[in-house]
Amino acid sequence: MPNATPSTSYAVEARDLHRALPLGGERIEILNGVSFAIAHGEWIALTGPSGSGKSTLLGVLAGIDTVDGGAVCIDGVDITTMSERNLARFRNEKIGIVFQSFNLIPTLTARENVEVPLYVSDRAGSIAQRAKEMLDLVGLSDRMNHRPHQLSGGQQQRVAIARALVTHPTILLADEPTGNLDTKTGTQVLELFAGLRRDLGVTVIVATHDGQVAARADRLLYLVDGRLQQPGNGHVTEPLREPVRMHGGR
Repeated sequence: MPNATPSTSYAVEARDLHRALPLGGERIEILNGVSFAIAHGEWIALTGPSGSGKSTLLGVLAGIDTVDGGAVCIDGVDITTMSERNLARFRNEKIGIVFQSFNLIPTLTARENVEVPLYVSDRAGSIAQRAKEMLDLVGLSDRMNHRPHQLSGGQQQRVAIARALVTHPTILLADEPTGNLDTKTGTQVLELFAGLRRDLGVTVIVATHDGQVAARADRLLYLVDGRLQQPGNGHVTEPLREPVRMHGGR
């Protein structure tokens, strides 16, 4: 797969990704030859032990982190060769990001937080109207004038999801999106993801330790020590070039 030609038939294509960081006098491999392809509209769970490289991989897919080798292609476009300016514009158009810590601006209302990505977008139309539509989509039309401290954790996460989707991205990346939520609220967020994928055709990639989240996915990417592995009963097998399909996946 490392020599494959990027294809627009894939929403995301990772080819032989390598990322290392210095630690003392050594370099620690965070990603070590990771390759996979994700079709449009798939829901992928990115799992593995703490320190396995999940957050780094998610950052690389988002174009936030860099790689030492390999390529990431989004809709057939290699983002690893882009300038910072072009990458920022491309990311704004194609990729929505949801963080565990919400990352809302405390002095802005829910509507104003959702509006932020639109100020660097070329999309026509009313910014305020678009933000209102997205808040309505996530069930917060009655909270759009509330600031983050006036919202519950689940409501703040839904504002973050609305903000991630307001530019109509084709890919939604989420890092532990239920990590700061109780079980009931986490389930509501997962139902929201499922509805967004069904209604908008969004490709969903979620990094998680939560088995409930992973069980919702169509496929599982399991990372150990920066390599894709096949999950087993207490052990891992040889690295895989393609992700393993989960039993019972939707």
